Amino acid sequence: MSPSIDSSFRPPTEAWHPVSPKLTTARRLVLSITLLPLTVIGAVVLVVAGLPIWALVAVVAALVIFVWAWWLIGRRVRSFGYVERQDDLLVTSGILFRRLVIVPYGRMQLVDLVAGPIDRSFGLASVQLHTAAATTDAKIPGLPPDVAAGLRDRLAAQGEHRSAGL
Repeated sequence: MSPSIDSSFRPPTEAWHPVSPKLTTARRLVLSITLLPLTVIGAVVLVVAGLPIWALVAVVAALVIFVWAWWLIGRRVRSFGYVERQDDLLVTSGILFRRLVIVPYGRMQLVDLVAGPIDRSFGLASVQLHTAAATTDAKIPGLPPDVAAGLRDRLAAQGEHRSAGL
């Protein structure tokens, strides 16, 4: 991919903030918790049913998927970034299908701070932005709670300030 296309999704003139690398570990834990037990259960069922060759094929396929997803999670987490500019917030993500969302502060309706049990155990939270147009909603996962709370407060203040003239 040419540098001009890449810079369209992450302009080099901006000071991009990455998400925490702990998000990689949290997502890999979720992958392990879901895929490995399913693989073992599937293999046991196939062996009990008398299809040992299919059990072997299923286990090998599941392990290949597991290794691929493990690698993909690392790349996906590194693709997230955000920039607070004077009039808007830029959020980028994606590897194969890249996405750049520009959310004008005056268009924000709601800013959520969300953290599930696994995120909380790793000291992470997500900031979710909602606008009137569903296609411009943006989510920034994997932020330390203090960074996420500060971002939420700044975005809410900017949103109130910008929409006051409407």
